[in-house]
Amino acid sequence: MKIIPCDRTFAPQILDIFNDAILHSTALYDYKPRSPESMKAWFDAKEKSNFPVIGIVDEAGKLLAFGSYGTFRAWPAYKYTIEHSIYVEKDQRGNGYGKTLLGELIKNAEVQNYHCMMAGIDSSNTISLKLHRSFGFKFCGQIKQVGYKFGRWLDLDFYQLLLKTPGEPTEG
Repeated sequence: MKIIPCDRTFAPQILDIFNDAILHSTALYDYKPRSPESMKAWFDAKEKSNFPVIGIVDEAGKLLAFGSYGTFRAWPAYKYTIEHSIYVEKDQRGNGYGKTLLGELIKNAEVQNYHCMMAGIDSSNTISLKLHRSFGFKFCGQIKQVGYKFGRWLDLDFYQLLLKTPGEPTEG
C-alpha cells in the first residue's frame, strides 16, 4: 500500500469508485453514474484551485481509495474553508484507508493554510460519522430530508474540524 497524488491517469479508476458509490450507497446524492467526460471538469476544478487528489494504491498501482477537498461555498469570505470527501473501493472497505486519507487531507489543508474542514455526511453512514469524530470533527447541524434516494428521505449531517492555520488570516 502506498499513498500518492492522483493525476488524470487515475480518472477511470476514480470514476469507477464514484459510480459504485452513486449506484449502491448514499455517499453521493446522485442518481445516475457519471460519464468519463465528467472527469475532465472534475480534475480541471481541482487543478485550478490547487486542491489535492490523494490516493492509496496497491503494489500493482490499482487505486484502492481516494480523497480530495474543494470549495465549500463560492463567496470570498469562505476562502479558508473547504469541504472534503473520501471514497473507498467497495472491496477495500474496512481496511483503514479512510482513516489514512483523512489524516493526509488534514495535513494538506494545514500546509495550504485552510482553517475549517467541513464534511457533509449522510446521517445513516455510521462508519463515516465515527471516523470523523475520531479525528475531532464536531457535529454542527443536520438538514432533515434534504435528499431522496432509494425510495426514502435522506438527512445530511455536517461536521467540522477547526485547524490552527492560517497564522495571519486576511480579508480580500
